[in-house]
Amino acid sequence: MSIMIPAWVDGTLVPVEKLEAHVKGLKHKAVSVFVIRGTQVLLQQRAMGKYHTPGLWANTCCTHPDWDETPGDCAVRRLEEEVGITGLALDHRHHLEYRADVGGGLIEHEVVDVYVGHAPDDLEVVPNPDEVMAVEWIEFHALRDAVARDPERFTPWLRIYLSEHADVIFGTDLEQA
Repeated sequence: MSIMIPAWVDGTLVPVEKLEAHVKGLKHKAVSVFVIRGTQVLLQQRAMGKYHTPGLWANTCCTHPDWDETPGDCAVRRLEEEVGITGLALDHRHHLEYRADVGGGLIEHEVVDVYVGHAPDDLEVVPNPDEVMAVEWIEFHALRDAVARDPERFTPWLRIYLSEHADVIFGTDLEQA
């Protein structure tokens, strides 16, 4: 069964098969979530079976909404499906657009709604092995240093979020911590 995502074709938002949107580099809707605990950010390492950027480290979860799904509902759904997190309040932080080569002839041209959730110390994280091969809590500034030292270990969108949108996504709490 093919997955249809909201993408723009000739200026009109229409359902497009997910892989086709990436092959053609069509602008499409997306959702990203960052879960934060104190000054730590929860990252996921993408499963090796993912059709692009397998094995790379990314934000807590990221996806494309279904055709008839709101970004907020999508963020809640995928947080549970990818890393088993439920019941966490999410704050909408940013609406942004980026375009990045993700390898294998595929392009992410996304219009992204970014959400942040603040986790309690005892948050249970249960990665779905079809989506995620590992998770890691990392201090925000250590993450920035790791991305600067070895950018190829991280997804293009995570690098873009940190270099171009960190102030809006994370606010002064983490930027100045």
